[in-house]
Amino acid sequence: MPDLVVDGGDKLCVQLLIELRGHVRTAGPGAVIHLIAADPAAPVDLPAWCHLTGHTYLGPVPGARRPTYALRVAGQANETEEAKPWHVT
Repeated sequence: MPDLVVDGGDKLCVQLLIELRGHVRTAGPGAVIHLIAADPAAPVDLPAWCHLTGHTYLGPVPGARRPTYALRVAGQANETEEAKPWHVT
């Protein structure tokens, strides 16, 4: 069971990652977050962002009605620029 579910709707991955970053900060280390994302780039962008920041990408959530991906929040993560989720500060 996830600690938090974030419904990204039809947002593009850049917008999703900016929103997700805020949820990651409040969820805290060890939390599992499920991200619902319709953007076809999500299965590529989310694992790459997790690798960049240090969070653990857990993969697609089996049996979900909409495309849903899971990650575990790292204790020590790399922060990214506020408007640029692909740029580590």
